[in-house]
Amino acid sequence: MLFFALFNQPFGCFLDNFLKLSCIFLIKEVIYLEELRKGELRKDYILDNWVYFVPGRKTRPRELHSHKHSLSVPSAKRIDFFAPGNEHLCPPEIGRIPDKNGSGWSIRWFENKFPALTPEGSPDIFRENDFFVHSSNFGFHEIIVETPNNEKQLHDFSVEETAQLLRVYSERILALGKKDGIKYVLVFKNFGAKSGASIIHSHSQVIATSLIPPIVAKKVSASNKFIECPYCRIIEAEKHSPRLCFENEFGIAFCPYASVYNYECWIFPKSHLERFEDFDFEKTAELLYKVLARLKKLDASYCFAIHYAPKGSRLHAHIVVMPQIATWGGFERGGGFVINTVLPEDAARFYRGEE
Repeated sequence: MLFFALFNQPFGCFLDNFLKLSCIFLIKEVIYLEELRKGELRKDYILDNWVYFVPGRKTRPRELHSHKHSLSVPSAKRIDFFAPGNEHLCPPEIGRIPDKNGSGWSIRWFENKFPALTPEGSPDIFRENDFFVHSSNFGFHEIIVETPNNEKQLHDFSVEETAQLLRVYSERILALGKKDGIKYVLVFKNFGAKSGASIIHSHSQVIATSLIPPIVAKKVSASNKFIECPYCRIIEAEKHSPRLCFENEFGIAFCPYASVYNYECWIFPKSHLERFEDFDFEKTAELLYKVLARLKKLDASYCFAIHYAPKGSRLHAHIVVMPQIATWGGFERGGGFVINTVLPEDAARFYRGEE
């Protein structure tokens, strides 16, 4: 009725009233953002996780300088185990993507020389009593070397190169998921010292486990409480929110409402897809490329992981990008709470290039 009344009047009055209404909306938006910057406690969309947003704390001197990824340039004395010509220094190759000339490789993968999990042992769980339950470190741990160029990181890749890597991720999820005793294949990437990366040469990791990762299990359990997929509804809401970063015909990238990490970003397909192999890798690469290109501006460490539906479960598959900027202390580690100094609305503005 308000807009009908606006149009049902002389143009001069219409313009005057339209400008007044626009000013009202703008003022309300400014007031809302200013209120947010005073701080707010937010709950995750469906998980029982709470985050305190305290934007004022990001002006602390340590917070301003602690996010640097601290990756040093490889020295002549340091051996690059992942470089072309050093393949013999790594475990036997499982597979590779040839380079355009066909004489070398653009991506290759092999077992981790220092695996967290190994195929020896059994996925069986043993219970001694109510308190002592154990199993062997059963599973598979692989390394994916993303490029032969040791001076190139994933955030320097083209969209085409990123899409090619996503296809390899999908192939490893499918291949390792067929192994006996494996319930989940977690693909993840660490960049920078603060993320836990120990090797400079750009690479990802794949760990196939006999257990479903706790965070994935929580998302599955929470999703099951809804008749329809909650993430489908969340996507529809975030498409029109100030937390939207990027969007294309396939998917959406946005900063979650209760972001755990500074500048955290999620990438979802708009359609309800539960398996990563069903993604449009080119369109997903477009979104991931834009996110990582902006993160490069921060010069920060980051991680990302792929979450999908385990066998027999329901979960809207997605990619979670987690910059490693803030340093957690006793409140987070001892209390299980999280303090985030960057509002997701501000983080999204950064991704969109508006600040």
